[in-house]
Amino acid sequence: MAIAELGAVVLDCPDPHALAAFYAGILGGTLEADDDGDWVDLKLPGGRTLAFQKAPGHVPPKWPASGDSQQFHLDLTVTDLDAAEKGVLALGARPLDTDDRARTWRVYADPAGHPFCLCAC
Repeated sequence: MAIAELGAVVLDCPDPHALAAFYAGILGGTLEADDDGDWVDLKLPGGRTLAFQKAPGHVPPKWPASGDSQQFHLDLTVTDLDAAEKGVLALGARPLDTDDRARTWRVYADPAGHPFCLCAC
């Protein structure tokens, strides 16, 4: 029996509105911000929420770095890696590990530096 239910995944970042808009461009959904702009919810199709919290001292994780923690990453499922790559790069993603085109996944950083994978798995 579960003790809790997942409410949202929250990403710390310097600009919640900008990062929420980046992920809305990839995943769709609607944005809901609090009055002071320190918190933005991205309400996704299907009822899930990805949230963004202002963190003025945010330091992006390093990837890959054996001595530093990656902290977390998102796996985003796609049907066409090449088309998805063009889309995320146009939105401001930065490639981290994309050279091996034979793999079924590629790694990028969002505009705040969080790693995420596009997976055609």
